[in-house]
Amino acid sequence: MTELPSARGAEVGRRIGVGLMYGLWKPRVLGAWRVPASGPVIFAVNHSHNIDGPMVMGVAPRPTHFLIKKEAFIGPLDPFLLGIGQVKVDRDTTDRTAITQALGILADGGVLGIFPEGTRGEGDFASLRAGLAYFAVRSGAPIVPVAVLGSSDKPGRLIKELPPLRSRVDVVFGEPFEAGDGSGRRTRKALDEATGRIQKQLAAHLENARRLTGR
Repeated sequence: MTELPSARGAEVGRRIGVGLMYGLWKPRVLGAWRVPASGPVIFAVNHSHNIDGPMVMGVAPRPTHFLIKKEAFIGPLDPFLLGIGQVKVDRDTTDRTAITQALGILADGGVLGIFPEGTRGEGDFASLRAGLAYFAVRSGAPIVPVAVLGSSDKPGRLIKELPPLRSRVDVVFGEPFEAGDGSGRRTRKALDEATGRIQKQLAAHLENARRLTGR
């Protein structure tokens, strides 16, 4: 029996995130009211900077369990990330433990955070992996698109890997939507079609978020 990541741990992670993100930067959060107050939800987050995940954890209205590549779980970060309810993923194989944990989080009515682009890039949702469609169709959970803007505009002076301290980072939550076509089908064709639908929705949200924030 695969043990599920701790919901209490994710709440602790959220509180740590609140302190760090609001202490170090100036997050501006738009549309958080769109996040369903209860029940399973998948956050689909664009990924252009290392702080995107912690930023969403700190500003989201609900505790979030992110799927995080196993390479990030190094040294003291390993027990810390596991302790705050995050999910370790081996991207080189079909990681059945991570899949079971992610579906378990959703079955328990929790929030699963996914970077659908798979790796850090332009953060424009241009290339989606099939994982997001699989979790959405299999669980029936609505997807909430999340755009993080401003995290990769320019490097900080003190720490080049981080945005400048006290700079503004915008986080825009979009309207929840269903990825499936209502049939409950999980065939390769159904997942491919769901991925196409998701990509359109995420790209439209990102465009809207950029217009809204002027970024």
